Amino acid sequence: MAIRAVVFDFGGVLFDWSPHHLYRKLIADDTQRQWFLDNICTQVWNTEQDAGRTLAEATRMLVALHPEHEVLIQAYYSRWHEMLRGTLDDGLELLTELHASEMPLFGLTNWSAETFPYALRRYSFLKCFRDIVVSGEVKQIKPDAAIYHTSVGRIRSHLSDIREHELVFIDDVAGNVDAATALGWQGIHHVSVENTRKQLRKLGVNV
Repeated sequence: MAIRAVVFDFGGVLFDWSPHHLYRKLIADDTQRQWFLDNICTQVWNTEQDAGRTLAEATRMLVALHPEHEVLIQAYYSRWHEMLRGTLDDGLELLTELHASEMPLFGLTNWSAETFPYALRRYSFLKCFRDIVVSGEVKQIKPDAAIYHTSVGRIRSHLSDIREHELVFIDDVAGNVDAATALGWQGIHHVSVENTRKQLRKLGVNV
């Protein structure tokens, strides 16, 4: 078995993204801020935008449910870029090494179609990827099997005879990795770059 392509998740692997980066500026108290993110602008709500719902629709819906929090809800997407603090340097170093070794690289990310262009404009390293499947663009989302099938199809437009077991997927969410391995991919649950390097080496990838 040889790995012929590496597929990267983005948030938590290459990008430092968190609503807390913004809401620390808006809600000083840690407990109150956590309550707001657990109960109002939740990850489940944000995931619907990653799956294709428009930001405007999502914001209108949530303001209608919680009008007392309108200002804070509106900030979620009007100031979304403040949640994207930058890159994770060690993850970016790994990506750069793989790219320099001419390993084919692909992206598979849960990300809104409306906010992803900001990252494309700002971060030139994304040009290292031969293709990037963005959940909000294809209106499919990890860990559903459909988005992995879409990803394989897109990868095969570059590497026509690649098989699932020749792909390795790196993601910081264990459930997303489990979904990939259930479909025959190799998978690495990213908890640290050091561990990910070890796992890649076990798969025969020179990093």
